Amino acid sequence: MRKNSLKSKVWLYLSIFTLVILGGIWFLQILSLDMYYEWNKKSEIKGIANKVLSAYNNGNYSDVLDSLAFKEDICIEITEDNNISYSTDSISRGCLINNSKEINNYKLKFMLSGETSIIYRVINPKFDNKTLIYGLKIDDGKYAFISTSLEPIGSTVSALKRQLVLIIIVVLLIAFLIAYTISKKISKPIENITKLSLKMSRGDYNIVFDSDTDIEEINELEKTLTSAARELSKTEELRRELLANVSHDLKTPLTLIKANAEMVKDLTYKDKNKRDKNLNTITDEVDRLNLLVEDVLDLSKMQSNAVKLEIEEFNINDMINTIIERFNVLCDINGYKINYKGFDANVSADKKKMEQVVYNLINNAINYTGEDKNIYIDLLDMGESVKVSIRDTGNGIDPKDIEYIWDKYYKVDKKYKRVTYGTGLGLSIVKNILMLHKFRYGVESVKNKGTIFYFEIDKGQNIVNNKKTKNQKNEKNKKMKISKNRKNVKK
Repeated sequence: MRKNSLKSKVWLYLSIFTLVILGGIWFLQILSLDMYYEWNKKSEIKGIANKVLSAYNNGNYSDVLDSLAFKEDICIEITEDNNISYSTDSISRGCLINNSKEINNYKLKFMLSGETSIIYRVINPKFDNKTLIYGLKIDDGKYAFISTSLEPIGSTVSALKRQLVLIIIVVLLIAFLIAYTISKKISKPIENITKLSLKMSRGDYNIVFDSDTDIEEINELEKTLTSAARELSKTEELRRELLANVSHDLKTPLTLIKANAEMVKDLTYKDKNKRDKNLNTITDEVDRLNLLVEDVLDLSKMQSNAVKLEIEEFNINDMINTIIERFNVLCDINGYKINYKGFDANVSADKKKMEQVVYNLINNAINYTGEDKNIYIDLLDMGESVKVSIRDTGNGIDPKDIEYIWDKYYKVDKKYKRVTYGTGLGLSIVKNILMLHKFRYGVESVKNKGTIFYFEIDKGQNIVNNKKTKNQKNEKNKKMKISKNRKNVKK
């Protein structure tokens, strides 16, 4: 495994986790066993002391204490006025009954201290082992001493230690195998994703990320990357089309300019009519090139947010009529019919930019309308806004293509067809202008029946204010009439 690979990292972290857990078990079971045993014994001996006190107060306590000492493996001694009144006969390693002078000094020190209870941890001189002794004051001059060994059963503890070592070795081996299996299961689909991603980075977008894993997050990642590959494939296709289209749009007028310039130079420079015709062609193609460059620049500025809107109030009905007039020559020559229904309405927006929007949408409708060559434009009142709707009678747009029609040079038939009028950037410019204004826009299309492009534009403040003022005047007139009627009634 590579040092910094996901597989090695997962294996390492799981192994460290296992070692930490086993180290904790080792510490608790081996190193801290004596401390735990002593703490547990202290707790037990305090409970036994309460039982001894209860048995002594109930009288005839010797049988109860004998049973308790045998059952708990402890030694009990009761003294009254410095004389031993009861003592167990146990000879276990925990017994300190009738023991050395040092132990008796501990007992005497407690009896003179005035304390009700005390606990000592001492060395039993008889067996040289650690022993716990608990002193309890029963009554005046009456004391109970309970002792128990702090040495756990040696053979049992040794067996447990050896068993724990074996358990740790087995668990470590199993943990390493499980860690390796888990790391491999997690890393394998990610390695496959990495390999496919490298292919995608080299331009191969016809790939599907599918490693057949049951890890939900990896499945989501694969779906996202597959979707990204498809989108990149579409983007790459659009990029190639864009280059082809721009090249075509540049090459054709340049060829015409060169051809006509050579004709003027070599053939028609003496014939005024032919010369003027050639020069007019050159001028028209230069204008077309200029329009293409301007559209590209405008689109780049809008997409980089470098355009500042100059909001003003203007009559949108007049603006639409003016734009329609620009197409009159085209309508007369080629038989197009622009049918417009509108009304006078002031709106608030950047007038020049909205002229571009309406012009480009009408131009698009002309390019794609049906054989009847009809274009329908409607201006609708939506309350606080007006809606501009431009409809053609063409073949319509497939639903799967609608979301892409705003892209530069996108064609629904996927084949480049130089538009009759314009540069092929019209809809993209429309989209960016409307987005800058934050106006609602969209497209509706029915196959073989035509397409409607629409947008809504805010009304001017004067309209709103005029409506409010008119309503206020009406309310005022109503109040005045009511007041006059009341006066007439009083008279």
